[in-house]
Amino acid sequence: MFDQVKEILIKQLKLKNTEITRSSKIKDDLGADSLDTLQLLMTLEDKYGITIPDEELMDFVTVGDIVNYLEKQEITV
Repeated sequence: MFDQVKEILIKQLKLKNTEITRSSKIKDDLGADSLDTLQLLMTLEDKYGITIPDEELMDFVTVGDIVNYLEKQEITV
């Protein structure tokens, strides 16, 4: 699951040669702004056929937070 989220982030944020780990902070380390975060939410919802409540989105600080949320939804890759 981490690799899929990492791939989405690299593509969406146009990151090159950026070390992305589970502890990478989406805004501080990867430079995402609020629009990037919303686009990420929509991408994840489309890709996995789920709905992520806005209040959950606010809890996504690190890449690991996103991965943990998706794993709790029992999404299979």
